Amino acid sequence: MELSARNQLNGKITNVEIGAVMASIKLEVTEPGIITAMITKESAEKLGLTEGDDVTAIIKSTEVIIGK
Repeated sequence: MELSARNQLNGKITNVEIGAVMASIKLEVTEPGIITAMITKESAEKLGLTEGDDVTAIIKSTEVIIGK
């Protein structure tokens, strides 16, 4: 499958819970690879981001798409 989305994590589904409106899908990520975050220049400067920094990538749950 080819997608234009850059932030892709491959994994295996470990749990599926289907509710009345939403479904919770848990993935075990096997190969994290590289995540690309597009943020404003102001935010990057305010955080003082530089190569080699330890950081955390936070992905909004409403923005995660499952592809099969």
